[in-house]
Amino acid sequence: MSNPLRSFFIALSFLTRIPVPLKGNVSQQEIGQSMLFYPLVGLLTGCVLWLTMQLLWFLSSGFPADVMAAVVLTLWVLITGGLHLDGLADTADAWVGGQHSRSRTLEIMKDPYCGPIGVAMVVLVLLLKWSALSYLFKSGQSAFILVLPMFSRAVILALFISTEYVRESGLGSAILEQMPDQKSLWSVLTISLLLSLIVAGLWALLLSFAAIYGLRAMMLKRIGGMTGDTIGACVEIAEAAALIGVVI
Repeated sequence: MSNPLRSFFIALSFLTRIPVPLKGNVSQQEIGQSMLFYPLVGLLTGCVLWLTMQLLWFLSSGFPADVMAAVVLTLWVLITGGLHLDGLADTADAWVGGQHSRSRTLEIMKDPYCGPIGVAMVVLVLLLKWSALSYLFKSGQSAFILVLPMFSRAVILALFISTEYVRESGLGSAILEQMPDQKSLWSVLTISLLLSLIVAGLWALLLSFAAIYGLRAMMLKRIGGMTGDTIGACVEIAEAAALIGVVI
């Protein structure tokens, strides 16, 4: 990789709304190579959330855990720009409206409008996250928030390694054509999973893996692979499932 710092900034600009000092045009090769930094961007996101939480507790030791969870979750959505929530909503709309048709499912996912099923799914996932975060904060297990965004971004790497991208054009197609070598991807993925396992525990990862395995099976059956929207859906479901796994 010729310029790791630039690749990190490209990943940061794609996965977050944090301003980055990027100069010049970004090539497709650079976009593909930036995949290696997705988990690191997730870890940075987790650090921002954790530091915000610590600051609020420093200002008020009696800060309610329920309100804290709402603040953290709101900041989480703002930092990411709701990127993966949008994918979740589009995927939910397409799966219901597609009526088992591959072409219809892919067509609905391209529609910029969000239907009632998509809205309902986003609300339900956010509710699950808020409830689990509230419990974790009350029980003193807030450190998990550090690695959760890292783990869910590692899921993106796992999907690109194992699953075909079904659209012929778009950002996902460019990433797939220019993605790093398998050895580098597996190294980053393994490190991310080990760190997540140490902090989150086995149940969180197992439940999340089960959810992603089920979603991937549905994707393969309906459309033969994945799209950018289904990747976003997998990220959101992986986070919600992992949070529930920590609570268990």
